Amino acid sequence: MINKLWKNYNAKYAYDGYFTEDNKLRKHATIISNILERYGKEKLQEIEKNCQSTISARGINFRVYAANNRAEEKKWPLDIIPRIIPRTQWNKVSKGLQQRVKALNLFIDDVYNNKKIFKDNVIPKEIIFKSPYYVKECEGFSPKYKAWSNISGVDLIRNKSGDYLVLEDNLRVPSGVSYMLENRMVMRDVFPELFTRYKVSSINIYTNKLFNCMRECIPKKTKDPHMVVLTPGIYNSAYFEHSYLAEQMGIALVEGKDLFVENDVVYMKTVKGPLRVDCIYRRLDDTFLDPKAFYKGSVIGVPGLFKAWRKGNVGILNAIGTGVADDKVVYSYVNKMIVYYLGEQPILNQVETYLCHDKVQMDYVIDNISKLVVKPANASGGYGIMIGPKAPKKEREEVIAKIKKNPREFIAQPLEILSTAPTITKNDIEPRHLDLRPFVLSGKSTYVTTGGLTRVALRKGSTIVNSSQGGGSKDTLIVDI
Repeated sequence: MINKLWKNYNAKYAYDGYFTEDNKLRKHATIISNILERYGKEKLQEIEKNCQSTISARGINFRVYAANNRAEEKKWPLDIIPRIIPRTQWNKVSKGLQQRVKALNLFIDDVYNNKKIFKDNVIPKEIIFKSPYYVKECEGFSPKYKAWSNISGVDLIRNKSGDYLVLEDNLRVPSGVSYMLENRMVMRDVFPELFTRYKVSSINIYTNKLFNCMRECIPKKTKDPHMVVLTPGIYNSAYFEHSYLAEQMGIALVEGKDLFVENDVVYMKTVKGPLRVDCIYRRLDDTFLDPKAFYKGSVIGVPGLFKAWRKGNVGILNAIGTGVADDKVVYSYVNKMIVYYLGEQPILNQVETYLCHDKVQMDYVIDNISKLVVKPANASGGYGIMIGPKAPKKEREEVIAKIKKNPREFIAQPLEILSTAPTITKNDIEPRHLDLRPFVLSGKSTYVTTGGLTRVALRKGSTIVNSSQGGGSKDTLIVDI
C-alpha cells in the first residue's frame, strides 16, 4: 500500500522530513503516512479543495506588488501535508534560538552604548557604522531589559545531513506569525485526524505571550496601560497580519494619523478625547516612524514619537535602531557574538558566509560565482538573490559588476540544498524544498514558538520559498513520539 502512494516519491536529492535517503519512512512520519495512504490521492485532493475554501471563508490573504506597483490580493497558499518535527529535536533548536537572540540583543545594546565589542576587535566597527540601519540618534539609549528585538523571526533550514542551520535573522518587523496561527486553525478544521493521532504541541498561546511582552516593555508602571498596533495602512502587504494580531490581543489597530504627541507623551485620538498610549507594536520601518526625527516626507508616521520613546514615555516594539543587527553581513559574526557576550559555544550553526567588502573574500566570490548564492546584504523577501549554479552567464556578469561597484552590499554563501517534505501537486505527491521561521519574543523573559511558519517552494526544483515569489506554506507540528 505504501508503494502505491509513494511509488514516484524521490527523497534522494535532499534531507527529507518523511523519508530517509534509501526511501525508508522515518519513525515520526509513520502515523501520517498511514493516514495519507488510507485516504488516497483523490480524497487528499478533496481535502486540499476544502482547505482552499476555508482559507477563502476566513479571509486569509496577502498582497504582492507587480512591476507596475499595482497590488494584487492573493489567497494564502497552504499545503495540507504538514511538516512534522519530533519534540526531542525541537528542544535543542529552541535553546539555540534563545541563545542567538539573547546575544543579538546584547550586541545591539553594546553598539549604541559601550561599544565594547569593537574595542576588543571582535567585529570591525566600519561594517556597523556604515550600515543603513544604524541609527545615530539611538546612541546612549537602552530599552527596558535591553530587549531591542522583542519579536524576532529567525529563518532556519536543514542541510543535506539534516542539521538545522540559521539562514537569516529578521529583527526589524518580521512577518508571518499570523499565517502560522491561521495554518493551524485551518488544519484543525480540514484534517482533524492529525490532532487525534499525534500529540501536537499547541501554538495558540502566542498572542497572549505577545500581549504580555508588550506589557512588560512599558517603560513606566501604570495601572491601566493602553497598547496599540501601528500599521502603515490597508495597502501594506502584511495588513492582514497587523489586523489579526490587534484583534487577537484585543488592542487598537491604528495608523499614524490616529496618534499624536504632546509634551513628549503619545496619545490616541478617540471619540471621548485623547487616550494615552503606553506601548506601540510598530509594523513600519524606522525611516517612516517619525517625520521630525527621520524621513521628513513620511505621512504614515507620528511626529515627535522618537523623542517620546527616548524620554521613556512610550515603549516601541521592536525598538528603533534594531535593524543594525538585521543585516546579512552582521549575520556572519553572530557566532562570535555568542561566544563573546555569553561565553558559550553556539548551539545552532549557520551557513558559511563570504563578505564581499573583504578583498580576498570578494576575489574568491567572483572566481567561484557559478557555485555560490549571492545575496544583497539588506534586501528581504527573496529579492535580488542570484543562485550561481542556475543563473545564466549574463546575470552572473551583472552581479559581479554590482559587487565590484558596492562590495559592502553583497555577501555570498555556498548553495545549501534545502530539506524537502511531501507536498500535494496537481497529479501526485512530490518533495518540495522548505525552510522554517520560528518566532522568538524577548522582554523580561524569552519565549520561542513551538515550531513556526514553514514556507515551501511550490515550484519543482525551486528553493525560493517567499510567498511574494510564488512560495506556499505548511503547518508545522511539533510532536511527542
